[in-house]
Amino acid sequence: MKAKISSVLLALLLAGCGGEEFQDLRDFVNNAGADMRGKVEPPPDIKPYEPFAYDNSASLPDPFKPRKTKAGGSGRGGLNQPDFDRPKEELEDYPLESLKMVGYLSQKGVGHAVLRSSEGKIYQVKVGNYIGLNFGQITSISETELTVKEMVQDSAGDWTERESSLQLIE
Repeated sequence: MKAKISSVLLALLLAGCGGEEFQDLRDFVNNAGADMRGKVEPPPDIKPYEPFAYDNSASLPDPFKPRKTKAGGSGRGGLNQPDFDRPKEELEDYPLESLKMVGYLSQKGVGHAVLRSSEGKIYQVKVGNYIGLNFGQITSISETELTVKEMVQDSAGDWTERESSLQLIE
C-alpha cells in the first residue's frame, strides 16, 4: 500500500513538472521584434554611361600617347645626359644590386669603401668612382653607407638623377 501511494505521488509530481521546456524563451524570441519596423532607403538612380569619342580632329591630346612638357629636354638626352665618351670603370659592368659594401678604410684622410661583387671579387672605391649599370657616381662614403648618384633615362628620352645607396653588411 505504501508503495502504491508513493508511486501515485511520484506520478503526480512528474506530471506537474512535465510542462513545455523553454516556453518563456520561445515567447521572448517571438515577441522581441514585434514593435520594430525598419526602413530601407531606395537605391540611387543610375545614370547611363556616355562614352567619349576621340577623333583625330579634336583639339584634345591623345590619352594613349605620352605627353612631353616643353620645359624638359628635347627627347635626345636633355641637360643631364651622361658622358658617353669617358672610359668605363670595372664596376660599371655590375648591377648596383649585386654589389655589397663589406668594409670601410680611411687612407690619408680619404674614406674608401670595400665592395664585393656577386662573383666574390673585392674592390676598393672612393668618392668620384663610377659603379653600376646606370652611370652611377659615388657621391659620399661613410663608415656605414655609400651613396651613389645614378642617371636613368625616362620613356621620353630625358635623363634624370636618382640617388641610391649601399649599406655596410655586418
